[in-house]
Amino acid sequence: MKILNHTALSMLDLIAVREGGSVAEALAIALRTARHAESLGFSRYWLAEHHNMQGIASSATAVLVGYIAGGTNRIRVGSGGVMLPNHAPLVVAEAFGTLAELYPNRIDLGLGRAPGTDPITMRALRRDRTETEDDFPRDVADLQRLLAPPQPGQRVIAMPGAGTEVPIWLLGSSLFSARLAAERGLPYAFASHFAPRLLLQAIDQYRNLFRPSAVLAKPYVMIGVPLIAAPTDEEAEFLASSTYQRVLGILHGDRGRLQPPVANFMSLLHPQEKAAIDDFLSAAVIGGPQTVREGLAALVQATAADELMLVCDIFDATLRLRSLDIAAAARAA
Repeated sequence: MKILNHTALSMLDLIAVREGGSVAEALAIALRTARHAESLGFSRYWLAEHHNMQGIASSATAVLVGYIAGGTNRIRVGSGGVMLPNHAPLVVAEAFGTLAELYPNRIDLGLGRAPGTDPITMRALRRDRTETEDDFPRDVADLQRLLAPPQPGQRVIAMPGAGTEVPIWLLGSSLFSARLAAERGLPYAFASHFAPRLLLQAIDQYRNLFRPSAVLAKPYVMIGVPLIAAPTDEEAEFLASSTYQRVLGILHGDRGRLQPPVANFMSLLHPQEKAAIDDFLSAAVIGGPQTVREGLAALVQATAADELMLVCDIFDATLRLRSLDIAAAARAA
């Protein structure tokens, strides 16, 4: 599968809190996983912003970026992403500018335009602020300006932040951010790990509309890939039942803790529930080493992605590391 040899591997972590475990344990697992990903030659380890979810401990994203970067040596660490509508651009610039000064050339700033939570929590985060479609492009421009070298007469300076030029990525699951990333000449990450339906259309638009910029000469595409790898297809399917339970909970509005695997879980579901999970995870790669090699290669063949951002929700933290080993071996084969 030589097609994978030139495709970077990275990881996105939502910091799952496992049933029977604690937030402190989830954070320790994340650092252990990041160190393992670094040892395997992964390019990045990103953390996703979510709020008011019992099973996810990644709400304070910038804090977690510092935690992971401080516990690793070389791997790039960033946000996948900061949900920009929840934050003033100056605050984001100062936080990530500080991180960039602490960990030079290792920090990424991925930006999303969704709230990353429910409407009630969104109001608690934003107070009385009402988001419009024009706000996200303007906030991205503000961040670019705040992280660039200060200009003569510039009255608001991010300190730290100014001049750090932290790499900005635009994230999305629709066409909006694809077009904006193309217009600004920024790298683009598509959230196919949970919303794969518009994957091909979005990256086609991004590539077709791309304008070279001072930071990027040609399009760069990253795609999210749910991964569950094991020595056999059967074991991988069993381990994937933890992910299936999580997705079913999301579909029913119950975002609880990551559950242990259940044998034959999908066979217990109503056909409509099974179809909804299959749709949610249509970009997933689940199986043994050969299945993983073929699945990852098929995704790269279909998308010409420059980078695969793996999302690996396995209940047993040690088996999660093994899953990354299998993915890394697939890339090297």
